[in-house]
Amino acid sequence: MFSHVMVGTNDLEASKKFYDAILGTLGISPGFIDDNRRIFYMSPTGVFAVTKPINGASASAANGGTIGFAVADPATVDSWHAAGVANGGTTCEEPPGVRDGGMGKMYLAYLRDPSGNKLCALHRMG
Repeated sequence: MFSHVMVGTNDLEASKKFYDAILGTLGISPGFIDDNRRIFYMSPTGVFAVTKPINGASASAANGGTIGFAVADPATVDSWHAAGVANGGTTCEEPPGVRDGGMGKMYLAYLRDPSGNKLCALHRMG
């Protein structure tokens, strides 16, 4: 459905450190910075990117927005969360764990990146 997701940042270096760490736990190679100072992470299913806003204004997190990353198992969710906290992220919501609701049983963890963007690692349980 999506070709890419891009979030804004006010600090490219802090964002690269954070996203290299959390996406590395998912098997994604470190991001590369293009000539326009945007960070790109490539996967077989799409692209995740981080940029300073092109209009020169400060980046801000989407109020009510969350970007979710599909994760293979609960242990990887925990590694993703730990890598984020160790690299400038902030835990939010409840601690990593099982949630059971209308979408079925899931193992989730939530973080805010150094710019305040809300992220989720999600493993759908059978």
